[in-house]
Amino acid sequence: MAPKHDDTSSTLAFLEGSRSGIRYDADELRSTDPADGRTLLARYDLEAARGRLTRDVIAVRRGGLWRWEELLPVRRRSFITTLGEGSTPLLPPARLARKLGLSGLHIKAESVNPTGSFKARGMAVAVSRAAELGAAHLVAPSAGNAAGALAAYAAAAGIHATVVMPADAPAANQLEVLACGARLILLDGLISDCGKLARLLGEKTGAFDMATLREPYRVEGKKTLGFELAEDFGWSLPEAVVYPTGGGTGMIGMWKAFEELEALGLIGPARPRMYAVQSDGCAPIVRAFEQGAEFADPWLNAKTRAAGIRVPSALGDHLILDCLRRSGGGAIAVPEAEIEAMQVYAAEHGAGYLCLESAAALAALPVMREQGLIDRDERVALFDTGAGFKSEPPSMKRPAVVPNDPSAWLDLISALD
Repeated sequence: MAPKHDDTSSTLAFLEGSRSGIRYDADELRSTDPADGRTLLARYDLEAARGRLTRDVIAVRRGGLWRWEELLPVRRRSFITTLGEGSTPLLPPARLARKLGLSGLHIKAESVNPTGSFKARGMAVAVSRAAELGAAHLVAPSAGNAAGALAAYAAAAGIHATVVMPADAPAANQLEVLACGARLILLDGLISDCGKLARLLGEKTGAFDMATLREPYRVEGKKTLGFELAEDFGWSLPEAVVYPTGGGTGMIGMWKAFEELEALGLIGPARPRMYAVQSDGCAPIVRAFEQGAEFADPWLNAKTRAAGIRVPSALGDHLILDCLRRSGGGAIAVPEAEIEAMQVYAAEHGAGYLCLESAAALAALPVMREQGLIDRDERVALFDTGAGFKSEPPSMKRPAVVPNDPSAWLDLISALD
């Protein structure tokens, strides 16, 4: 039996089917809802958490996302696996905001997380909880950043990991997996095909499936985005959230976070309008939203260089769509050609070298302004989900190599003048 001082203040109570509403024991290693194969969501004793988690308490705590331990699932501190994730800055990109005509634009800089993307949040919590519940081998499909995050946190926890990635996934993500000691399988297919192989591996080897929303706890790590957003904005919420959407775990997590924060009395009932952004080469959520559908049909021949949003079918589609509609938000597909152009434009105007997924979200802003979805003075929180160097590099002309000859240097300087 673990010593008392090892206990966290987690108020985790049970797991609940996101559609069935059936309750399950939270202290068993579980994947999806046995009733319908859909996502299980963690539920907490919010009344108990209310007495412990206050604004004053949060203000003095350290430890990144683990400051919110009452609303996280890990029960014993010895199982918390952390590399310093969370507590990322909310930045006002002044030059870019002026160019886009959005004085209230803010960017949540998730690229400063330990593995260079917001995937660190979900994997930190999910790997910690899986280790606590006895998992010895983890498997997951990934288009890129989740692969590196799983490999890094599994290594930190001392757990074996296998990752299945599309063969054309960014090279930086592949190298990250290998460097962290995980097994890497490259598949000639899309993330949905990788998911099928990962599930088969789980069935045949006993590895626990860590795929997006196929276990209950990655969303718990991602929901800390919502906690921090409320804190960043002085315990209110922005008028709009713009989020590049593939599997949608972060959006689902934030919506869940807002409900929990209100139950604790930390925020009021006001919610931001939530907007999902996808590429027009893979936009199943946009199409389903426009059709008024409850679920999103798989997108055939999905194509986009933004690997993280090349998700033809999301298990949490109904949760994403419900969030968009309940918030009064929407879904926008941006032309594929505009994504890379915006990546460069944003960097040139002081927003840093963002990943292609973040660039897609930024590319949606001019369209949203034109359509009246956002006003110039509204507080808009856009998520920079990862560092640009983890994406495929932009097709830019590189400068010629200068000879190591001082006379050539003088010629170069004269040409620059």
